[in-house]
Amino acid sequence: MLDITAIPALQDNYIWAIHDGTHVAVVDPGESSPVLEFLNTRGMQLDTILCTHRHADHIGGIADLRKVYNVPVHGRRHPNNPHITHDLREGDSLDLEPFGIRFDILEIPGHLNDHIAYLAPGIVFCGDVLFGAGCGRNFEGSLAQLHHSLQRLAQLPDNTRVYCAHEYTAANLRFAIACEPNNHALQQRIADTKQLRAANRITLPSTIALEKATNPFLRCTQPEIMHTLQQRGLTDTSELGVFSAMREWKNHF
Repeated sequence: MLDITAIPALQDNYIWAIHDGTHVAVVDPGESSPVLEFLNTRGMQLDTILCTHRHADHIGGIADLRKVYNVPVHGRRHPNNPHITHDLREGDSLDLEPFGIRFDILEIPGHLNDHIAYLAPGIVFCGDVLFGAGCGRNFEGSLAQLHHSLQRLAQLPDNTRVYCAHEYTAANLRFAIACEPNNHALQQRIADTKQLRAANRITLPSTIALEKATNPFLRCTQPEIMHTLQQRGLTDTSELGVFSAMREWKNHF
């Protein structure tokens, strides 16, 4: 039976392990030791590595893993990511044969230019673009690109499970409620998240439906969010104007 397990790494990263009891594919291994421990304790072998983008906390373990398992590394080629063996671009597909999964590849720039997402029915691995109740910072490209990338993800089916790369949900919710304090779905998510974290459980994956109901970066046309930002001096009430002002506020929240 296919399973997806979060392997905690570094300070707040998750390396996602796709596995069937024998074979394993890992997404964004920022360090090698927790992956090797996962494999060894379960008696499974690494088959492939998937990479969403080139930040060190997503690729830092690849070289050491490949010393033990000389496996392919799939991702978007970039001069600062020497690990990619199989280049992926918008419109490509990737078959993980041991698991019976085919991923469609989406280019979702705006965090970094080389950022891609892996999409299969009911599943998306979206790295650092869409987080639980938040989104990634704009390090490369434009805020318009980041907004467009998020809109593409928001258009996925509501039941799509969102596997992002960090345990940022609780912190993001503190910002979300400042943007939209009367959102009842958001209030409930805050309560649910507190309960999960108190039990030392992770908050992921979320779903596209939950993100559309509670993630302010997917709710830029909501009157309460617009009003909150207007009180902070917003004059451009276009969707991109609201998004840009909100992302800038979050940078300093």
